[in-house]
Amino acid sequence: MDHSADAHRTDLMTITRFVLNEQSKHPESRGDFTILLNNIVLGCKFVCSAVNKAGLAKLIGLAGETNVQGEEQKKLDVLSNEVFCKALISSGRTCILVSEEDEDAIFVEPKQRGKYCVVFDPLDGSSNIDCGVSIGTIFGIYMMKDNHEPVIEDALQPGKNMLAAGYCMYGSSCTFVITTGSGVNGFHP
Repeated sequence: MDHSADAHRTDLMTITRFVLNEQSKHPESRGDFTILLNNIVLGCKFVCSAVNKAGLAKLIGLAGETNVQGEEQKKLDVLSNEVFCKALISSGRTCILVSEEDEDAIFVEPKQRGKYCVVFDPLDGSSNIDCGVSIGTIFGIYMMKDNHEPVIEDALQPGKNMLAAGYCMYGSSCTFVITTGSGVNGFHP
């Protein structure tokens, strides 16, 4: 009997376990970044489910709006943006959200505000939705430099200042890829 497949399965790490292991390497951490990443993963799981059921749920087609790039928004664009905005705000860890689907940045209300700024495209490649080609979510996370009222400049930092960046690819399988500055890690959430 070949046990190599069983041995391989025990070596698999979930995104949640990975994030918790990384958090334990930083004794000063309070878990805010972990909570934020878990909410991003939750958003990705919801969008993945919506993408897989798009035809059945009547989510294929145009929503009748255009985004800030002048592109026709698809129904899944609108849904994905709503999902990610709600997931990020409800984490209680964000202060500014910048979405490719919105003309203006979203400044989180003070009572729900955290110290992270998240920039994202909730459904990149959405023009391919009707074709069945892979599409995905792209995100980057910055930290506020100090305690002040958030301004748009807090989101206009160079990429080298990102704490983390990643994407989630939706298609026949779901793949979540993230970097926090030392290597790249991939998961199938």
